[in-house]
Amino acid sequence: MILALAQIAIEGGDVESNRKRAADAIESAAARDADLVALPEIFNVGYFAFETYQRNAEALDGPTLTRISDLADEHDIGVLAGSIVEDLSLTDGETPAEEGLANTSVFFDRDGNRRAVYRKHHLFGYESAEAEMLVPGESLGIVEFEDVTLGMTTCYDLRFPELYRDIAEAGATLVLVPSAWPYPRVEHWQVLSRARAIENQCFLATINGSGSYEDATLLGRSTVYDPWGTALASTGDEPELVVRDIDPTRVSKIREEFPAWHDRRR
Repeated sequence: MILALAQIAIEGGDVESNRKRAADAIESAAARDADLVALPEIFNVGYFAFETYQRNAEALDGPTLTRISDLADEHDIGVLAGSIVEDLSLTDGETPAEEGLANTSVFFDRDGNRRAVYRKHHLFGYESAEAEMLVPGESLGIVEFEDVTLGMTTCYDLRFPELYRDIAEAGATLVLVPSAWPYPRVEHWQVLSRARAIENQCFLATINGSGSYEDATLLGRSTVYDPWGTALASTGDEPELVVRDIDPTRVSKIREEFPAWHDRRR
């Protein structure tokens, strides 16, 4: 599988410009023969633009995800729409609440079909407004794509190993982690990502944004890790598209050789 990580520049609240950069990244990934491209967390609004969340919130069939769906179909590529601010009151079907906002990632297949929805489970508190403004998700983000079982999580989820264990036990061999990780916690970003890959013996890809909003600077450094925690490809802090050929199908063999690492019951 050829995986592309789209570390795009994100301007807080400038939805049209951010959508355009996301579209350009998808087209560039397809031109480089990628099978799958992943976008960062809240790529259309900007994670730290909290005051714009309500007015820019969308349904799952809103303008941002409709555009992503069309691009996936047009370019014959799978897309993880890293996340948007979802207005739950506009969404039909099962949701964690009848109203409110959620940090929601959506996976589209090569035909532009919506195959999976993941709403961020663990909402960041401290000085962030996320926990006050958003509703946490409840269901696992799992989808089958190109004979690979993919798992989806988001940013702060990295600090909660139980979620990744559940995803691994559901069969995921590749986990995608759209993020808006800030610069001061760079060591946490790298150590936690490696740990989640190693302890679950899976490939793990972190997809961060690039840019600043007020006093918050995004880290960049989107990275693909193998099941041994080795960084196979990584970006710097500037906008960049990293493309890497990986083979998640060999995870099953690794888990067979080292079952005690993967099976917590041993």
